Amino acid sequence: MPEIEIIQGGISVDSRGQISHVNSLDMSEIERFYIIHQNDTSIIRAWHAHQHEKKWFYVVKGSFTTAFVKIDNWENPSLDLIPEIFHLSAEDSRVLCIPEGYANGIKAEEPDSVLMVFSNKILSEALNDSWRYNKNWWMNWDK
Repeated sequence: MPEIEIIQGGISVDSRGQISHVNSLDMSEIERFYIIHQNDTSIIRAWHAHQHEKKWFYVVKGSFTTAFVKIDNWENPSLDLIPEIFHLSAEDSRVLCIPEGYANGIKAEEPDSVLMVFSNKILSEALNDSWRYNKNWWMNWDK
């Protein structure tokens, strides 16, 4: 089973400005993308899972706490699952790759943060593979 992967990018700065990049990201699997604008740091977007959808997360502006739980039983997941937690920031320029089979949650760490999410499924496929769980399961988001 594939593992969560961080794909490191870089930031190049010269007199013309700044370029943030992740040149080693293979985008051949990507079918679509969407952008989450999170103005309020108290909002928690959790838990959304897919059995067959793979996602890539990239912070365009600000920073986010992201958490991922490998689902053990889709109809009745264990409440003892332990999330893998990552802090992503536009200052790091890296992509977090989440394989299928995980529930994800995000919370902005700064006001007006922006997260770009890539998916390997078209929207109709993703909607037919959408599982939602209680945001208070698996993690205390206030820590």
